[in-house]
Amino acid sequence: GELSKVRTGMLKAFVEGRFELGGAEGATRIVTDAGAEVDEDGSVIALRAVSVDGRSRAHLGGRSVPVGVLADLSEQLIAVHGQNDQLRLLRPAEQRAVIDRFAGEAVAEPLELYRAVRDEWLAVVAELTERSTRSREMAQQADLLRHGLTEIDAVAPEPGEDTELTEQIKRLAAVDELRGASSAAHAAVAGSPDGDPDVPGALGLIGEATRHLTGSEDAVLRELGPRLDEASVLLSEVGAELGSYLETLDADPALLEKVLARQADLKRLTRKYAADVDGVLAWADDARRRMSTMDTSEEALAELAKRRDELAVTLAEHALRLSEARVEAAAELAEAITAEMSGLAMGQAEIEITVERRTVDESDSHAVKVEGRLVHAGSDGVDDVELVLRAHDGAPPLPVHKAASGGELSRVMLAIEVVLAHR
Repeated sequence: GELSKVRTGMLKAFVEGRFELGGAEGATRIVTDAGAEVDEDGSVIALRAVSVDGRSRAHLGGRSVPVGVLADLSEQLIAVHGQNDQLRLLRPAEQRAVIDRFAGEAVAEPLELYRAVRDEWLAVVAELTERSTRSREMAQQADLLRHGLTEIDAVAPEPGEDTELTEQIKRLAAVDELRGASSAAHAAVAGSPDGDPDVPGALGLIGEATRHLTGSEDAVLRELGPRLDEASVLLSEVGAELGSYLETLDADPALLEKVLARQADLKRLTRKYAADVDGVLAWADDARRRMSTMDTSEEALAELAKRRDELAVTLAEHALRLSEARVEAAAELAEAITAEMSGLAMGQAEIEITVERRTVDESDSHAVKVEGRLVHAGSDGVDDVELVLRAHDGAPPLPVHKAASGGELSRVMLAIEVVLAHR
């Protein structure tokens, strides 16, 4: 319990520390919320006291705070190492992550390029496998899509054409009614088409009125003549437009039949592929896109295989750069850890970090050839990293978890954390 921390004969036990908050946002927020005072250099003092009567007190930045506040702060700023932490060092991925953290951008940059090429390479490998193993099924699907495209291309619909045809059909279906109305209006304006004098039309009547007024000796009546002339001009224009409209109606008597036939062709497509013509065109675009990925011909498969091999070469180049960066970082990191361990009662110990590639055979779906050897192209590269400990001069180099005791492993981990923190 906490009372065991109080030395015999003493009334209290104290532990005090000065912490640099740096960029630790979580720690800064805890200090701010507690109302603690931060020194000019950005650090804060934390104090914990336990008395023999069981009472416990905590202070942060000159303020009395609940003990839990110091616990929260310590989680943000303190890494506690014990013998159980050795389990972390037993994981190869953790050992590789240590190098990558230490190397920083020197590894991060080639690793990012490697991953980008690897993603593309895997996509091509997967597509090639898919096309090869499902060639019959994909060929059947391609035939269905090809049939649909042939049918659509034969009709060659235009965007929005079905809507336009519907409006045109409505107008053509009412053509007789339109012809009757326009013919009657034209006759009322221009007179009988056959020149019947008994049906003079508005233009004839205005002409007759103009003649009567022109022959009058009354000045008032004569002045009305020009106004009738204006009305005659307007009626002539209306008559001409009605005549043109009638000619349009009579231009193609079979047009309605043609438009209805076109509409039937479009409806045959909309029943099978989509709700409207625009949807049919979208289906065709999608079908062409899908067919581009369904080509199972020898030429298409050969092209994919060529692309796969080209990407594999590029991937190997990035993997090699990544390995070289790790090898360089590993030597520097091993030297720094070894130096740090001399202050942890392990002055005779020496750390080495090996960076090697695990050879695989062609059955590995992620195999790539690097410097003439097939190795596994994982998401973090092709490297296996291992921490090796030489306990003292003359001792054989062994994997760190085999050469070190639990306590020594904890000190190795502490040395690593210190080196990374300095980095």
